[in-house]
Amino acid sequence: MGKITGFLEFTRELPKYRSVEERVNDYKEIPLEFSDEKTNHQAARCMDCGVPFCHNGCPLGNIIPEFNDAVYNNDWELAAQILLSTNNFPEYTGRICPAPCETACVLGINQPPVAIEHIEKSIIEKAYALNLIKPQIPKVRTGKEVAVVGSGPAGMAAAAQLNKAGHLVTVFERADRIGGLLRYGIPDFKLEKTVIDRRLKVMEEEGIIFKTNTNVGVDISIDDLNKNFDAVVLSGGSTIPRDLPIKGRALKGIYPAMEFLSQQNKRVSNIATEVDHQGQQYANGDLFATDKNVIVIGGGDTGSDCVGTSNRHKAASITQIELLTKPPVERAESTPWPNWPMMLRTSSSHEEGCERQWAILTKEFIGNEKDELTGLKIVDVEWKSVDGKAQLVEIEGSERVLPCELALLAMGFVHPQHEGLLNDLGVQLDERGNISANNYKTNVDKFFTAGDMRRGQSLVVWAISEGRECAREVDLYLMGESALESKDKGVLQVN
Repeated sequence: MGKITGFLEFTRELPKYRSVEERVNDYKEIPLEFSDEKTNHQAARCMDCGVPFCHNGCPLGNIIPEFNDAVYNNDWELAAQILLSTNNFPEYTGRICPAPCETACVLGINQPPVAIEHIEKSIIEKAYALNLIKPQIPKVRTGKEVAVVGSGPAGMAAAAQLNKAGHLVTVFERADRIGGLLRYGIPDFKLEKTVIDRRLKVMEEEGIIFKTNTNVGVDISIDDLNKNFDAVVLSGGSTIPRDLPIKGRALKGIYPAMEFLSQQNKRVSNIATEVDHQGQQYANGDLFATDKNVIVIGGGDTGSDCVGTSNRHKAASITQIELLTKPPVERAESTPWPNWPMMLRTSSSHEEGCERQWAILTKEFIGNEKDELTGLKIVDVEWKSVDGKAQLVEIEGSERVLPCELALLAMGFVHPQHEGLLNDLGVQLDERGNISANNYKTNVDKFFTAGDMRRGQSLVVWAISEGRECAREVDLYLMGESALESKDKGVLQVN
């Protein structure tokens, strides 16, 4: 590597955030500027470790030590070339990926790991600033046409790769804007939507066609898909939220997290909020946390996004509850390096103000005579072995009611929407309700699938990986061979 002793000379450092007092009054991204020199020092921390476990930790197989070395040597063009050889959208992963590569970093065994995610974001932003991100228009077109259904990260990655192979690609999106949950699920304070629009402009100039407000199976028939396209990629995501069907669920004031988040994203972008990110009418009107006692049910990233948005709405109080027990502050012994660690994670949204409670079971939603939510009955629980099986046991005397006028269900998604396209197509589903596929190919001729629709709810970095791998299988199906990169089958070398 460029600086063999870098990990001994520099400690891990990341960009500082704007103050809480400032950032809760807007929806702009929160990191402050970070100098190239400091980023150079972070890249210098990458060790000549021999076996870079970070490769395995990254679902995309990013070539991390090599782009770190390029950054250390201030060769931003080479760094961008290396990074983009495996990742179509580092501007997304550099902002919202939980960085499993860092948890697999060899330096992380006994020191803070290399700041890989920050370096990745720095590379792509520098590439845009230096005008290195230009449309790569295929020199030869194959004459094959491919439809991509769904414009989230999996669909966008599949479209980019298939266009690179020379196919004519049309992306269909039922919402009014391209981006899937990047557009209407991730708050702007984590990912400003100009970042998406910047990339879409490049993709359109490369020849990819985007069609919004188009519900495939309704606005365009399955027969038309079969007639007009040589292959179809289903990448509509996992869109059916997990519900909480307990007493009082019908009260006013209990909503899926995505309804709350997508409305706010539309407001920030000055888009009318009459319909949700799936093109359906909002059934509950405008949702605001202002002056309300908010309880977020679910301890994951979506719940954290609800916390950050509620802080900006100026909620009276915010509580996030989680069914599982509180994770340890340090890596749990059950998840040793280089595995993804079970440990406590605190987001920037939590730092802005939020009470967090673990090992909590929701018993009942409490309401008033107007059928409005006023409280949440909860109870503390613990995991015990009952007849050799782990079971949740309520702790006697711990039942209580928390004041609550807005409850946001952030418990994840169960599977893609079956009604409509998937049922009409007759695609086979697995035991979890996701599309069953063999090498990304469904049981229906020329229909492929990728992303959360196939693997279930997962990370953006996994969605991009799925889209890339699926594109290669489609290319093989159409042409009998493929020069597209693949994590499993090797990637093209950078000269």
